[in-house]
Amino acid sequence: MFADRKDAGRKLAKALQSYASRHPLVLGLPRGGVVVAAEVARALGGELDVMFVKKLGAPGNPELAIGAIGEDGHRFLNEHVAQMTGADEDYLAELAAKRLAEIEKQARHYRAVRPKASPTGRVCMLVDDGLATGATMIAAIQTTAVAKPARIVVAVPGGPDDTMEKIKAMREVTDVVCLETPVWFSGVSQLYDDFRQVEDDEVVALLKEFAGQA
Repeated sequence: MFADRKDAGRKLAKALQSYASRHPLVLGLPRGGVVVAAEVARALGGELDVMFVKKLGAPGNPELAIGAIGEDGHRFLNEHVAQMTGADEDYLAELAAKRLAEIEKQARHYRAVRPKASPTGRVCMLVDDGLATGATMIAAIQTTAVAKPARIVVAVPGGPDDTMEKIKAMREVTDVVCLETPVWFSGVSQLYDDFRQVEDDEVVALLKEFAGQA
């Protein structure tokens, strides 16, 4: 469906042209989402920043998201899945502390080249390279909403239909743009020909570009 994340970002930007005059704050979820977000920000004349969110994985199955935690410590939890996987409060507290430490380390690296932009009163676009369970995006939405933006727009290249419906139903969300909702969804990687891992240096280079430092 997409050659790579840059291709996805350019196609996503075309679907978001109505926001071109609003100078949106485009918040990419690291790392892959920042590459997509950079193309959107470029095309719309927006400002690029990052939204730090980490997945909380299930006991014994870290790839299964039972929730997510944001930079401010806000935690979203799928209570049903957490109970089904045996994730008790002690497990969640320990995991959340570990993920927050990872966020703080990543944030120090990124913020050294690009100070945090305030979402208050702005049109904020939350961009990722695709959604699966939606846990990290939900945490990102709830974290952003605390800052009282003018609008929250969720923009992703693709994801399963049930996840997108869950996002659309959130009262904090103004608009949702999703280009592809495959009937059979096995993971975000199926959306791409090239889904290589994005490194921190690539994200830093993009932040420098938009900060006018490169």
